[in-house]
Parts: sequence; C-alpha cells; structure tokens
Amino acid sequence: MGGIDNHDSYSDAYLRRQLNSIKAVALVGASPNWNRPSYFVMKYLQEKGYRIYPVNPRAAGTEILGEKVYASLAEIPDNYDMVDIFRNSEVAGAITDEAIDLKDSKNIKLVWMQLTVRNDAAALRAEAAGLQVIMDRCPKIEFGRLNCELSWGGFNSKVITAKRRKVRIG
Repeated sequence: MGGIDNHDSYSDAYLRRQLNSIKAVALVGASPNWNRPSYFVMKYLQEKGYRIYPVNPRAAGTEILGEKVYASLAEIPDNYDMVDIFRNSEVAGAITDEAIDLKDSKNIKLVWMQLTVRNDAAALRAEAAGLQVIMDRCPKIEFGRLNCELSWGGFNSKVITAKRRKVRIG
C-alpha cells in the first residue's frame, strides 16, 4: 500500500511529493534546548510554513518556539499530516503504532523517521495501514536540498562551485 519497496533510497520525486503534500507536523522528541537538532529542524520547518506540534512528555505544557508542547500524539487537538520521529529506532515502533491508531482521526498520511532512525517492522505495519513511510532522512535537509537552498550548507544544490567565473573583457 505504501509506495516504497526499498527504504534504502527514495527518489527526489517521492520526497518532493511527500514534503509538498503536508502542512502540519507532529514532531515527536522535540527539544526545548536550542542546540538540539530537533529544535532547529522545528524552527526551519516553521519558517517554511509548516505548522509544528512538538511532542515531548517531559516538556508537556510548556512552549517550544511559540508552540504548546504535548505529551503524546493523541493529545494534539488538531489534525496533522506527518509524524516526524526524533527518537531511537526501537522506540520508533511504538510511536509508529500510535500514528497508525490515530491515522483516521488525525488525518495522518506520513511517518518520517529522522536520520539514523530505522524500524523496518514498523514501516511495514504503517504501510499496511495505508501510511507513507520515510526512514533515515531529515525533512529539513531534504527540503533544502530539493529546493536548492544554501541556508543549510549548499550541498548538492548545483549553486556552489569551485570553478572560476569567466570574465569578459570589452
């Protein structure tokens, strides 16, 4: 049901389609610490127009980047399209199962597991339930790469070059 047989690689078209289809993200493992990767991924996605719902049981009830923090996916009062998992691969299974249970009531379409996070059994369950799955990737990095942005380093943007510009005289 999901569109990927091999989660070792994803086409740019698939990643672009997924990023363009979502508007709201539940970010599980969101950190209030400004120097944690989840914090700057949240900030970046907010700046790109995504609505972010941070999920962190230890920070529940506080705010991260102006958004109320929730203890679980089920506590988020609104619908969201994507669950972005900033937790380890083992815990990603239970989070994916919660996303599967909530997919219809919250309108979830995509489970995204962050860099180094991979749980193939959970991916199979999610796809069997009709969800799309991306593993071991970062939406911030993929968004920047696919949109040729320099803000995250310029890698693979075809904009930065070590070649000298040809100077015309006359």
